[in-house]
Amino acid sequence: MAGYILAIDQGTTSTRGLVFDAAGRVVATARRELRQHYPHDGWVEHDPEEIWNDGRAVCREAIVAAGISPAAIAAIGIANQRETTVLWERASGRPLYNAIVWQDRRTAPLCRDLQRDGAEAGIAAKTGLVIDPYFSATKLGWLLDHVPGARARAERGELCFGTVDSFLLSRLTGGAVHATDATNAARTMLFDIRHQEWDPELLELFRVPAALLPEVRDNAASFGVAGADFLGAAVPVTGMAGDQQAAMVGQGCFAPGMIKNTYGTGCFALMNTGAEPRASRHRLLTTIAYRLDGRTSYALEGAIFSAGASLQWLRDGLRVIDDAAASARLAAERAEPTGIYLVPAFTGLGAPHWLPEARGAIFGLTRDSNAGDLARAALEAVCYQTRDLLDAFTADSGVTPAAMRVDGGMAANDWMLQFLADMLDLPVERPALNEATALGAASLAAAGAGLCASPENFGAGWRLERRFTPALSWRRRDELYAGWKAAVAAVKRYTLG
Repeated sequence: MAGYILAIDQGTTSTRGLVFDAAGRVVATARRELRQHYPHDGWVEHDPEEIWNDGRAVCREAIVAAGISPAAIAAIGIANQRETTVLWERASGRPLYNAIVWQDRRTAPLCRDLQRDGAEAGIAAKTGLVIDPYFSATKLGWLLDHVPGARARAERGELCFGTVDSFLLSRLTGGAVHATDATNAARTMLFDIRHQEWDPELLELFRVPAALLPEVRDNAASFGVAGADFLGAAVPVTGMAGDQQAAMVGQGCFAPGMIKNTYGTGCFALMNTGAEPRASRHRLLTTIAYRLDGRTSYALEGAIFSAGASLQWLRDGLRVIDDAAASARLAAERAEPTGIYLVPAFTGLGAPHWLPEARGAIFGLTRDSNAGDLARAALEAVCYQTRDLLDAFTADSGVTPAAMRVDGGMAANDWMLQFLADMLDLPVERPALNEATALGAASLAAAGAGLCASPENFGAGWRLERRFTPALSWRRRDELYAGWKAAVAAVKRYTLG
């Protein structure tokens, strides 16, 4: 393979550009933090123009840092925060409103109405999803109903809806292409994952005009050409995936039973289930892992809404730690768990609970509790929540994975990964390249451009950096986990009355 691949990793808290060489190595990277907007309780928004401007800036900065010309870029791959919803003018590309972020809870009342009306079984059968404000459909409905004139304009075909990948693609191609990929389409609650099409009955249920919707393509495919005004040279866009599915590709989870977990703002675990979608009995999501050459592979997914977000809260909200890295040092200073449990339901509880109205709580505080205790409780909470997911995965699939592959910013925390292995009673594997999301986007782009036979063949493939093995007794493990379950049960009781 000749040339370089540019990966755009557009996440919830930052936008990054990464240049990969033919061996799958990161040559250069650039990053800009993304501002979060909280106009009301439970509302979370981003400025789409900021996302676009940051994306353009980090890509140019990464190319300069790599010491190459834009003409050396053979293809572009995009990975994006999923479910986040954008509505823009077809002719001008101008957003009509801020992007409504996946964490946003404003449509919880509508979701309760849908559940009360008995819509959940039909939606789950087609989309693999539960009814929750997390997904795009109710966010889009809110935009159409609350932005003046939006619904009438949508029905006239003047507007476009998309997740962030689709918005970026439209801007990259000068408005010439309105498309998305199968993994992002699967997160809207409007896409039939078995028949691989936008579902007319769901569009009617959510009152979404079909003219709004992007074309759905494979993950490694031709998505159009980014104009020369973006980088200084015209470059094809040939790979797109939601960030968690991109990480699954980057982690090499191509065989059924393999599982990866990405620890970023939230925490998202996906288990490959093969060519047939598997319904969950434990409120996991059934979703698309990837679609290549028209063939779909499916996954079970567990979504945790607050992982790194808990550390951000300790840093920015309470100001008790200086940075996320300090949490590992503070946690390691305590030889034993402190008995403090943080349930980080800042934007509700995700899988397997799905309780959007829940709010965070801390149990077990004493007069001696300090910043280190809170830091350790935040890290432990991530591991307890992952145990919730693993138990559900095992019960649904009948398969206990051989190991869990991890990535994301929190995967650099050795203390947390050891506690994770202890709590899961399962080896935890950290790859040599922790940029799994960007690597997945680059792998898909390389395959889509015909630069390698498949995403599995990009570069040197997956390589292990460190393996964390369980060292905690089963008795102590179960005792600690029982305390976590009691804390979650208390939050549920408080929420539900």
